Amino acid sequence: MADTRGRLDTDIFSNQMTSTTELAAIKARVHELEKEAEKLREVHSFGERQLMHNPLVALFYQMSHEERVDADNRSVYVGNVDYGATALELKVHFSGCGSVNRVTILCDRITGHPKGFAYIEFSERESVGTAMALDNTLFRGRIIKVLPKRTNIPGITNRGGNRGRPWTRGGRFSNEFQGRSR
Repeated sequence: MADTRGRLDTDIFSNQMTSTTELAAIKARVHELEKEAEKLREVHSFGERQLMHNPLVALFYQMSHEERVDADNRSVYVGNVDYGATALELKVHFSGCGSVNRVTILCDRITGHPKGFAYIEFSERESVGTAMALDNTLFRGRIIKVLPKRTNIPGITNRGGNRGRPWTRGGRFSNEFQGRSR
């Protein structure tokens, strides 16, 4: 009986030691994850500060709605842009169309990788028509799509709605019988 009791005490003690080492490992891992999360928060806040101190971004937010519309009327959308393309390469490619004010290559917020499209802003509106001639031309081994930039209307989004589905809230079709008769 004493021998059994001694083995039980030893088993309980070894289980407690195993639990203690596992708990210590879990605490260490949680500490590592918290440090990593803090680093990510620092990087994110640094990126936001850089964005807000960028003179081009600040200039955009200081523009009136009419100025933004005018800038959009002097701009083109360029799709299917090679992911390795630079703003300078795009500026050179479109410089024959007119004086280029700004080249914007949009990038993913999280990864920082280019999304594959850009906007080119010209000094004159006539340059947009000239740039349209570069539609379906080759740029860095890819056929690019060039369209006039559209102007977003504040407060109007293209999200939600029925998105082209034939059914709406009431059911598959609005003129169908809904529910059972009473």
